[in-house]
Amino acid sequence: MIQEYGHAGHADRTDLPANDASRPLVSMLLIAFNQASVIADAVAGALAQTYSPLEILISDDCSSDDTWAVIEAAVRGYSGPHRVVLNRNEQNAGISAHLSQLAAMSRGALLVVTAGDDVSAPERCARLVECWNAHGRSIDLIASDLEEFEGVAGQAARIAPTGLDQYKGFDDWKRGQPWVVGASHAWSRRLFERFGPMLPGAMAEDQIMTFRAVMSGGAHSLREPLVRYRRGGLSGKKRYRTVEQFVERVKRTTAFGLAESEQFQRDAQIAGVGDEMRTLLVPKLARERYARDVFALRGIGAKLQLLLRTPNVKFGFKIRMFLYAACPTVYRPFFALRARLKR
Repeated sequence: MIQEYGHAGHADRTDLPANDASRPLVSMLLIAFNQASVIADAVAGALAQTYSPLEILISDDCSSDDTWAVIEAAVRGYSGPHRVVLNRNEQNAGISAHLSQLAAMSRGALLVVTAGDDVSAPERCARLVECWNAHGRSIDLIASDLEEFEGVAGQAARIAPTGLDQYKGFDDWKRGQPWVVGASHAWSRRLFERFGPMLPGAMAEDQIMTFRAVMSGGAHSLREPLVRYRRGGLSGKKRYRTVEQFVERVKRTTAFGLAESEQFQRDAQIAGVGDEMRTLLVPKLARERYARDVFALRGIGAKLQLLLRTPNVKFGFKIRMFLYAACPTVYRPFFALRARLKR
């Protein structure tokens, strides 16, 4: 389901040509899933952008709550300068596939990622374009700082992810992946076009797109808090009250990790470092495949054989996963005690 609001044809107006010398067409990609209580603020932040020409794509990934209704209400009657496109997925796509879907629908030269539980500062797009222009539009990813909604004593805390300018190529990536927050990222369209859509199944796009940028035109950190960030969102850590809930979480994160590893391998091949990436991923893949297989196998004997025969995985991790898969009742008293202490 797709709906349009605002000045849908603004990108073709002669007074605001798309991708001109200083004012490229920008696309905001706002993704939402089960965020009915906060999505209106995220939409308001997008609509309040001072930059033009701008198109805003707002998409609900098949939420089970009232997210879609809130989105419709938030844009109803909008007649501002921005082109606004609403999309509602009939099936849940997940973050990586959802963003790839919106990127394909968009037309901008610069794609600005926006999470449904965060709020962009009004000047966010304007500052990103100024930064991009200052670098001759050569860089492929810009990551701004963020600001927490709630901090100590009611004051917002600044969030400054790893500086990305230090990553010049694969050797820098190999030394250690940066800590990044995808909700503050902007990508060049050419970056997405070079590597193509992200595979479905990855929990997040942040490391994937950062790696792509490092292996292309580069990534830059803009040290300005342009996003008000709400911790504990779609990819936030959750507390699990039972061992069964935790086991399901392990299975999900393992599947996410395997999808991300496959994406890294594909992108590295395109970037010309396929062999180097395969070597780098050996321990990560061994860990993820062991975790997947130990839960998939039936019978304690088969699981024990896997534990004993799997190389390149720390023994402590193998034991923990074996116990969760073979006899989860071992952990039940621990979860019961923790649940009692949290009351």
